[in-house]
Amino acid sequence: MSRRSGRTINLPAPYLKRIWLDPLQVHDREVYPFCLPIFPDDFELNFEAAVTIIVGENGTGKSTILEGIAALAGYDDAGGGKGYMPVDHSEARERMGGQLSKALRASWLPKITNGWFFRAESFFSVARYLDKAARDAGQVGPDFLSHSHGEGFLRFFEERCQRQGIFIFDEPESALSPARQIEFLKLLRRMEESRICQVIMATHSPLLMAYPNASLLRLTRAGLEPVRLRETDHFKVMREFCDDPDGFIDAALDQQGR
Repeated sequence: MSRRSGRTINLPAPYLKRIWLDPLQVHDREVYPFCLPIFPDDFELNFEAAVTIIVGENGTGKSTILEGIAALAGYDDAGGGKGYMPVDHSEARERMGGQLSKALRASWLPKITNGWFFRAESFFSVARYLDKAARDAGQVGPDFLSHSHGEGFLRFFEERCQRQGIFIFDEPESALSPARQIEFLKLLRRMEESRICQVIMATHSPLLMAYPNASLLRLTRAGLEPVRLRETDHFKVMREFCDDPDGFIDAALDQQGR
């Protein structure tokens, strides 16, 4: 827990120091996600900064890693905080993070399980869940859905990310304009400066990747490696586009048509 006797623990983030795969807990290498090449027997991920950002192409396993970390912290695969179950898992929803977490081991100092797991794809389910929980308790709900998509995201972040904990963001930029992404960066700065928040985030946004002091990691089929912003494919593509928008789009469409 992040509080003892009602007090915030004084140790600064990061609290989750390392995760690694226990190969003895992998019973079938043909089953997803253990069939992914990013999960060899010696897979491990170290957290050296309060903010860790993971980048990579779709399908490389970024979300699966975040789901596994969320499950280790006691969060539901669909998102939310500890003890929340915002979607009905009785329907055929795969829980890859839960499967991965069974084979993961973690080193914490201390173990912090307060916080939040944000998934863009399940934001509306979580928001409705919170509104209903508030109504059931006779309270006024946060009513995140009465705002525009991007405003609802930011209001949600502002409300939920101020206390001590570990916060996992899976592509938070999905509903944020560039201006709103700057606002999100300001929120990250406040979280980092509080020294009581650990952030682990996956993103495709070069703006968010540029957050100073973050540990930026690139995930490929070969595994995880430290990377600089300008070395990422995301930055290179955006730089080429900004240098010559018309030429870039013409070349991209011409290539796609072949």
